[in-house]
Amino acid sequence: MQNHLLHTINFPEDLRKLAPEDLPELAKELRDYIISVVATKEGHLGASLGVVELTIALHYVFNTPEDLLLWDVGHQAYGHKILTGRREQFHTNREWGGISGFPKRSESIYDTFGVGHASTSISAALGMALASNLKGDHQKQHIAVIGDASIAAGMAFEGLNHAGVTDANLLVILNDNAIGIDPSVGALKHYLTNVKKGIQKENNIMEALNFDYYGPIDGHDLPKLLKVLKRLKTKKGPKLLHVITTKGKGLKQAEADQVTYHAPGKFDAKTGELVQKTSSDGPLKYQDVFGLTLVELAKTNENIVGITAAMPTGTSMKYLMKAFPDRAFDVGIAEQHAVTLSAGMATQGLIPFCAIYSTFLQRAYDQIIHDVALQKLPVIFCLDRAGLVGKDGATHHGVFDLSYLRCIPNMTIFAPRNEIELRNIMYTAQQGLEGPIAIRYPRGKGLISDWKQPFESIEIGKGQLLRLGKSVVVLSVGTMAENVSEALEDLPAAHYDMRFIKPLDEDLLHDIFKNYTTVITVEDNSVKGGFGAAILEFAATHDYHNTIKVLGIPDTFVNHGEVGELQDFVGLDAESIRAVVSQVLQD
Repeated sequence: MQNHLLHTINFPEDLRKLAPEDLPELAKELRDYIISVVATKEGHLGASLGVVELTIALHYVFNTPEDLLLWDVGHQAYGHKILTGRREQFHTNREWGGISGFPKRSESIYDTFGVGHASTSISAALGMALASNLKGDHQKQHIAVIGDASIAAGMAFEGLNHAGVTDANLLVILNDNAIGIDPSVGALKHYLTNVKKGIQKENNIMEALNFDYYGPIDGHDLPKLLKVLKRLKTKKGPKLLHVITTKGKGLKQAEADQVTYHAPGKFDAKTGELVQKTSSDGPLKYQDVFGLTLVELAKTNENIVGITAAMPTGTSMKYLMKAFPDRAFDVGIAEQHAVTLSAGMATQGLIPFCAIYSTFLQRAYDQIIHDVALQKLPVIFCLDRAGLVGKDGATHHGVFDLSYLRCIPNMTIFAPRNEIELRNIMYTAQQGLEGPIAIRYPRGKGLISDWKQPFESIEIGKGQLLRLGKSVVVLSVGTMAENVSEALEDLPAAHYDMRFIKPLDEDLLHDIFKNYTTVITVEDNSVKGGFGAAILEFAATHDYHNTIKVLGIPDTFVNHGEVGELQDFVGLDAESIRAVVSQVLQD
């Protein structure tokens, strides 16, 4: 591949030495480079391809890093990373020890704000702009690039609402590609579509919020972008530039199938064809077991509804949307609304399955407490991507849910150790609970090919014995049972799957503490406030003095890498667990 321009660009100051007429060629080289690396290393493709010209124009016109540039959401930022000193490291993107797949302040001075979750850029950029005002620096520019449907989230509008009554030197660039991970939804999408078609001539929302509005313009027209950005650089106060881009621009398949090519896995860089996996046999992903089971249950229970926040594909809510389109709701990037919407439905006798990634449910914490748990409403929270998720890293690991949910009154928490347990707890939950339940399960494939077994009810708050042992017992929750079972092969330790983190099976725990001298807990959640902490509380409450060892995610943010690498790093792989148990048995 010829990159005669790109290889000369180490930092934006090098970019700014090029003549404007050279920039289209640079855009082609940058786009080809992103495609070639992501084809073999995997990652987020479509969003970054769509903003290649915009990325070049922003770094060309603005004096980064002195001018502050924020990307929202972060998977738009591959081109930005390559142009800001990380071209030679880009092949390590999202790998253990490599650069992050998202902007990260500790990684580069050009990454002005860490962004893994959506819709934060306007608030953060406004905070920076107001700080510049207070410091008397009225020349510094503050640019928030918000795309992939993030503008529709409540937090983005909160930021716009505040910015409109300030004199902050803020430029919001709306990267309008009409799609997040799945197609955009909601009234704002229709509004923006009308703006692009020229139908929406009056009542401009952004102007009503006191923003100077410019656009829409073609986000792939570099001369036009340069001209407009240079003009906006001289304007003071809050401004919004509406840019139209094509997600996946430059790769035919990525433009045609924007959902698949958001993060396509490995593909042929020349043809764009996906690399076929060796076999589709074997267990399904947990998310698909959830989605297919939900359809199965909905066929016999007309009160079941499904809610997701911009993740119909990621959570597999797409199956219910296809089978019962009037009973499945994608609310966009709006987790707070999703939770309270579910609560409202529950008050009217519906049975809402609210499917949100563990890491994203954090964004709706107040709503979980006040709108659901306080009112004891039977919302069924289905927390996909619980535990360590791999290459998306610290912003996406679902390692806090046991801690942040366990302290909430009226909340039941269940972690299935396999797909059959997931099906059965879903079946149990829709039969009628008196309050909310959270079901947390991991990313990726399950364990059982023949997972579609007849439903059985699960008794709330009851654990299970998996194997007997002597003196030492391991208590696990969720899919950590697999690693524990492997670790305990030919070791004389007992193993229980506690299943419920709340309520704990206290009858079973009394028996365990009376019969085993050492108790080891294993969870893929933070050791602070999680399942192990609950066992410690139980022991303290009942004056047990057994030795207790808590294994889980340490009190630190875990970086990106393969799940196996991360489990090894935090000591949750089978070998590490085995070493702990063996040492205890020897003591």
